[in-house]
Amino acid sequence: TMKDILFKYKSIIVAFSVIIICLIITNYITYSKLTMSRLKPNIQEEVDTLEVIVYDTVAVDSIMDKIPTIVLVIDDFGYRNDSVSDGFLELSVPITCAIIPGHSQSQKFAQKAFAAGKEVIIHMPMESSLNTPGEDEYKIKSGMTSEEIEWRIREVLKEIPEAIGMNNHQGSKATTSGKVMSVLGSVLKANNKFFIDSRTTSKTVAEETMRSIGVPTIRRHVFLDNDDLENKILERMEEVARLAQKQGVAVAIGHAKPNTLKVIKDILPRLLADGYQFEFASNVVK
Repeated sequence: TMKDILFKYKSIIVAFSVIIICLIITNYITYSKLTMSRLKPNIQEEVDTLEVIVYDTVAVDSIMDKIPTIVLVIDDFGYRNDSVSDGFLELSVPITCAIIPGHSQSQKFAQKAFAAGKEVIIHMPMESSLNTPGEDEYKIKSGMTSEEIEWRIREVLKEIPEAIGMNNHQGSKATTSGKVMSVLGSVLKANNKFFIDSRTTSKTVAEETMRSIGVPTIRRHVFLDNDDLENKILERMEEVARLAQKQGVAVAIGHAKPNTLKVIKDILPRLLADGYQFEFASNVVK
């Protein structure tokens, strides 16, 4: 009958509709997974700061007569000038203070750190693959002309004359550019400055470019405080000590934060008693 025929057609249509919906859902799930897999490297780009480099590209052979040596670089001075920042200056060991230019306390703290006998370098803002905001008037970007890059670096060197070197603030995009790093290296060499590659991405070409130009350089081996918990910072400090024993010199980068200061203060007596020595970055760059 006509009713039976209509019923069969409706059943077929419903079945096809269900199949089409299932295919759409399946395709959507597959597309979402592919999209996430493509995005994942970008999301992790700046989080590559967790990487620990065990071996230096250039062994620091005769440094400090083979005594295990730790270099403490503390980033992000310039935001604050208080008991925490003063606490780092009061540490009994050499500290390399990396100061971000352009903030309210940048120049004052550079003068204070220099007067306290600490080493001052510029924590140079550089373009991140994550397009993070901040320090736009100072940031080195991959799309800039050589003249723009040179001008920004020279202005920063004038602003913080106490600085004898530089490392990168962020920079997971800028430090992968051979052109940007070559221009940076040329200006640093002309001004007799050294460079520390903070290695915010494993794709960085900063260290190798600096070496090819003749700029004294070294890489960061451990980030101390990506996780701000005291026990995690302590684990990273112990990792620094093991690397110093293994390869002679270990460069640690931390930040001007209360927990980082506390952990360093607490562990210093033990490390010194165990025979470790601390040096400014300028004494270990090659």
